[in-house]
Amino acid sequence: MAMSTALWSFALVVGLLTLTPGLDTALILRTSALGRRGRAWGVVLGIQTGTLLWGALTSLGVTALLTASHLAYTTLRWVGAAYLVWMGIRMLRDTFRGLPASDTPDSALLAGTDSVGAGWRQGTLTNLLNPKMGAFYVAVLPQFIPVGASHFTMGLLLTAVHILIGLLWSAVLIGFARVLHGWLRKPQARRLLDRITGTVIAAFGVRLALGD
Repeated sequence: MAMSTALWSFALVVGLLTLTPGLDTALILRTSALGRRGRAWGVVLGIQTGTLLWGALTSLGVTALLTASHLAYTTLRWVGAAYLVWMGIRMLRDTFRGLPASDTPDSALLAGTDSVGAGWRQGTLTNLLNPKMGAFYVAVLPQFIPVGASHFTMGLLLTAVHILIGLLWSAVLIGFARVLHGWLRKPQARRLLDRITGTVIAAFGVRLALGD
């Protein structure tokens, strides 16, 4: 497989994966729709930091050890599931206090101030605690590395393609979410958004725990 063919083929695969609604989409849309554009970009950069680490570790062969070790994979899966369920339930709980979750003291890790750093930490942690990202890279990345090419260099190049697509799609999501900002100034609208997002996040955590 030629390098250009490998890059375009991989771009198609990860492009379809990126466009599929999921946890990352929910976090970016929710954070940006609340008017916290800086934090939303922090979440985006955190998610892509996690992607870069998964790609680098896979290129070095480290993630193969993770997927080969049932104990390590299961431990990471349960930690990630617990984190997502906790985050989702906490978001849902705050909406039943009579105020939008973004206005409650307990929501600093969920919405908080418009801080790029806080968003980056949330995005990175969410991505790295998802062992399915590691499993995806172990299963898919080697198939797009041409024979004779440097495994590490080509692996990072393919990961960079994934990150670029992720950044472009995130820019579209953040732009779209800005349209909703005026409507979300209403407390009822914020509670609705947080209940939807909290449910999605918790559901992903349960799904991860069940290993689906």
